[in-house]
Amino acid sequence: MGLISLLNLPNALTILRIALIPLCFTALMYESGSNPQWRIIAWWGFFIVGMTDILDGRLARSRKQITELGKFLDPVADKLLVGSALVGLSLLGDLPWWITFVILGRELAVTLLRLFVVRLGGRIIPASRGGKLKTFTQGFATGFYVLPLVPSLHTARDIFMYLAIAITILTGAEYFIKALKSPKVAA
Repeated sequence: MGLISLLNLPNALTILRIALIPLCFTALMYESGSNPQWRIIAWWGFFIVGMTDILDGRLARSRKQITELGKFLDPVADKLLVGSALVGLSLLGDLPWWITFVILGRELAVTLLRLFVVRLGGRIIPASRGGKLKTFTQGFATGFYVLPLVPSLHTARDIFMYLAIAITILTGAEYFIKALKSPKVAA
């Protein structure tokens, strides 16, 4: 597979998404996160970058441009996007660190698992429906923390985050079960 086939439009969008994450993080952290206008700008940045995830996936499928690089980079981009927001929110004191550690710990474990499976000669474990739901709920819940919400909405925001944590843990377990059932890993 040549460089040209790897640099198709869906992969280019994924790479662009990764490149834009520092701008979103900077907007979140601007004026120590205390400026509501910059929090809204950060939310829009995270939202737009997150929406490219849907676009690059649809383009890859409709154009039949699904590549191993895309299968690997797409979830990495998702993890970097949500992870940067979680770390920023925890640094600002808006989100407990334990939530950031649980979510990022799961993401790191699944990423290492995927690399391990490939190293053993297996194929990249693609994102499952549960994994896509996990990404959506993490992004949505994190977005509620990025936005400067009125305090009366904080309980609903927290409940949604707990739902995202539960889905995160369950889908992490699902990846490990799939890997253990893989003939390359079991051998």
